[in-house]
Amino acid sequence: MPSNAADKNAAPPLPEPLRVPVADSHTHLDMQSGTVEEGLAKAASVGVTTVVQVGCDVAGSRWAAETAERYDAVHATVALHPNEAPRIVHGDPDGWSRQGARTPGGDGGLDEALAEIDRLAALPQVKGVGETGLDYFRTGPEGKDAQERSFRAHIEIAKRHGKALVIHDRDAHADVLRVLKEEGAPERTVFHCYSGDAEMAEICARAGYFMSFAGNVTFKNAQDLRDAVAVAPLELLLVETDAPFLTPVPYRGRPNAPYLIPVTVRAMAAVRGIDEDALASALAANTARAFGY
Repeated sequence: MPSNAADKNAAPPLPEPLRVPVADSHTHLDMQSGTVEEGLAKAASVGVTTVVQVGCDVAGSRWAAETAERYDAVHATVALHPNEAPRIVHGDPDGWSRQGARTPGGDGGLDEALAEIDRLAALPQVKGVGETGLDYFRTGPEGKDAQERSFRAHIEIAKRHGKALVIHDRDAHADVLRVLKEEGAPERTVFHCYSGDAEMAEICARAGYFMSFAGNVTFKNAQDLRDAVAVAPLELLLVETDAPFLTPVPYRGRPNAPYLIPVTVRAMAAVRGIDEDALASALAANTARAFGY
């Protein structure tokens, strides 16, 4: 009999397939077990036929662009994660990068990294710039200036290349909305792993921002997220895994992957009181519109 530890590390079972195919609007295939081919095949078997592979540092963004070029089912986004900017500038060991610095430290290092993101953003298989934004959960006050400078640069890159902007907003709602207003948001802006409440969802809706919901919408303590799902306009809703993170209930704590999208889609449909197929159709159309593919 497997131990509890083995159970926790085991991949959850395949959910019942969706009848209407959808896209995983935000995933990290480079952090998941198995090959890209295996992950895509497993996802497709349950109706998840497209994934958006998200870059979080220079190396990860290059990998995302290369992978999207290789697979028709994959689209890429490129960026420096909000926690990556302070790491580059200050040598912060708690930054995002999993493989160490690749650029000189200080502002020059950030400029060099942003120049590479700018280069990658021009590629046709790269459909978005992100995840970028602000994260006050993992980065303290000393990192805020670097984060905001990086965020503003990503907004400019997204607008210049006509790509979607993918936002990471953790414990920083007011400042993220302020910077977007000051800089002028790109035509297509996505709040990845939406973490606000219903009131913020109404603000985002008025601005035309897409709101992408992850598996944490199923968590017991996530009523604010469910309230946001309920009030967000159907045409601005997206769904994502953020895999390998945020595995939906009842598999919370186990490895996440794009094939678990149907669990979150069904939870969202239940919150809105609409047919699963109708929601899936809207999610598929919205994701294609948001990322321009």
